[in-house]
Amino acid sequence: MALTKLEDVTYFDLNNQINIPIDGQIPLNKDQEALEAFLAENVEPNTIKFDSIKQRLDYLTKNQYYETDFLTKYSLTFIEKLYDYLNSQDFHFKSFMAAYKFYAQYALQTDDKEHYLESFVDRAAVNALYFADGDQQLAMDLADEIIHQRYQPATPSFLNAGRQRRGELVSCFLIQTTDDMNTIGRTINSALQLSRIGGGVGINLTNLRGAGDPIKHITGAASGVVPVMKLLEDSFSYSNQLGQRQGAGVVYLSVFHPDIIAFLGAKKENADEKIRLKTLSLGIVVPDKFYDLIKEDADMYLFSPYDVEREYNTPFAYVDITKEYDNLVANENIHKKKIKARDLETEISKLQQESGYPYVINIDTANHSNPIHGRIVMSNLCSEILQVQTPSTVNDRQEYTQLGTDVSCNLGSTNINNLMSSPNFGHSVEAMVRALTFVTDHSNIDVVPSVQKGNQEAHSIGLGAMGLHSFLAKNHIYYGSPESIEFTGVYFMLLNYWTLMASNQIAKERNQTFVNFEKSKYADGSYFDKYLTHSYGPTSDKVKSLFDGVFIPQPADWEKLKEAVMNYGLYHQNRLAVAPNGSISYINDTTASLHPIINRIEERQESKIGKIYYPAPYLSNDTMPYYQSAYDIDMRQVIDVYAAAQEHVDQGMSLTLFMRSTIPEGLYEWKDGRTDKMTTRDLNILRNYAHYKGIKSIYYIRTFTDDQSEVGANQCESCVI
Repeated sequence: MALTKLEDVTYFDLNNQINIPIDGQIPLNKDQEALEAFLAENVEPNTIKFDSIKQRLDYLTKNQYYETDFLTKYSLTFIEKLYDYLNSQDFHFKSFMAAYKFYAQYALQTDDKEHYLESFVDRAAVNALYFADGDQQLAMDLADEIIHQRYQPATPSFLNAGRQRRGELVSCFLIQTTDDMNTIGRTINSALQLSRIGGGVGINLTNLRGAGDPIKHITGAASGVVPVMKLLEDSFSYSNQLGQRQGAGVVYLSVFHPDIIAFLGAKKENADEKIRLKTLSLGIVVPDKFYDLIKEDADMYLFSPYDVEREYNTPFAYVDITKEYDNLVANENIHKKKIKARDLETEISKLQQESGYPYVINIDTANHSNPIHGRIVMSNLCSEILQVQTPSTVNDRQEYTQLGTDVSCNLGSTNINNLMSSPNFGHSVEAMVRALTFVTDHSNIDVVPSVQKGNQEAHSIGLGAMGLHSFLAKNHIYYGSPESIEFTGVYFMLLNYWTLMASNQIAKERNQTFVNFEKSKYADGSYFDKYLTHSYGPTSDKVKSLFDGVFIPQPADWEKLKEAVMNYGLYHQNRLAVAPNGSISYINDTTASLHPIINRIEERQESKIGKIYYPAPYLSNDTMPYYQSAYDIDMRQVIDVYAAAQEHVDQGMSLTLFMRSTIPEGLYEWKDGRTDKMTTRDLNILRNYAHYKGIKSIYYIRTFTDDQSEVGANQCESCVI
């Protein structure tokens, strides 16, 4: 039997029976039956067997499935040793969904798609060998982390490692344009090239002059950002890896840009087809001043980027609007127009209700806590990457006259439940950092020189986490409770501490730091101030018990780390970021990211085969009360959980807010005596609360409507899958 000719299989029917209660109980045993049937009916008969590891590797390299270079860095004896260890760990998928997703999307198949060439053990082995780059001890360490699912590389890394015919190892990109036709053209070309490579592309348009601004040497006026957005959407639609996937991009614009209303309007369902954006995502860059003007119910001024750049001699995105607002208003050389701040706030909420967009980047929050010299001006397609950039300029020949820096994202996730069971939390994190370091060291996106330069100078990575809700439920903790917030804070404090330790050790070994380290708050030691005066360890008995046996650094430990960092530096400019992750969390048999679940039994529509059901990890009568749906949780509790993590995360997190069209009674006190329907006021309050709590970014607004559908779909496959 071949994969393309499967008939009379039973596992889909068995899986679907999970959704049919028996005597009021969820028949979870049907999922295990479906898993066993899938392995017996699909995987076992369709996996090509080899007599030895040598025979298998010879076949895969000869037939151009695997690269040979990474394998030649090890002896066959060592590779066999690594396989012996992996096989001895007796890995098993825990759910049908996990096994199905792995074999459907990650396992290497023959070119004719008729047979499997890899098991999970094989993919773990190749990842370990590839990312260890010849270091035998690191290869064993990574094999240990991956087979026990404490570490999950991002999809591009996990999927492509070791393959001869592959895409890039990185997840996504951030680029920007400055205010002239040459850089617009270069940006469109960059979008085409990056979309071809794979991954989502974030593009900052804030520097572009608004509609009606003058054009030098031409009698007329600029058309503004919307036509550029249309060009970019068409570029992503065209550059789609030969139709294998939809190209994905997001454009960012400051709320103080004069085209902000047109920018938002282009995503509305009733927008004119000439300007309507169907697939391009939208994000807004929001300085603190906007929130101040909202509170004062004041007018707000939108400023001409063209004039601001001439007055300040710097692109509009790099001007601190909050600091300069009054000066900008008073400057007669800067054209401006006036709107009501609350009117814009309402427009933002209306669009979020309708489409889930725009993402929100609280740019001053991001910059105030940023320890790196320079300015953050935008984010990526999933809103968790926040890194400093510098602008580029391009001449009439499309050559860089000033090469700035842009961003590529090198991501991976810890599995919270499994890492909490690690025999050595710090050693585990160090192995993960070294695997991510391989990715950044070997990424060379030369088709976009600004991205190449940014990566070479920053060596940035983004280690995150998945499985918070399943860990909390397993340990009888309600999502959003004080204990859940406390646990989250301690966990991410530990990630921060150990990634700093690892980055410092790598800098010491290589005698190399990221560019401009000496201008950072790490170099002068001020970054560590809060850790020297306050212990961020657990305080409640419940959370203390969860961290029993785990080293908790105290101020004295942070003092030693501070001294080491000041002496030897850090290799990575950025270290932590929490992506949304989706299908990859199924393979880990855990819940996605830091979000609460949507359903105890999740229903997924899979192309060609129909519905698949996935019970929440560790679901039982015992844990069921702790699995509240995100749509029934006060979003302020979700914000509080994310804020506890954000305290220690140097970049951002993909925070999604989940709303119902009809709000459950008693969920939000401000609804009492008012309509129970979700309104723009609800979203206004929650966005302002997130800003107050120090949240750097808000990803989608997902709305569960009264007709049982969802508004606000996830498109960032590189971070999500």
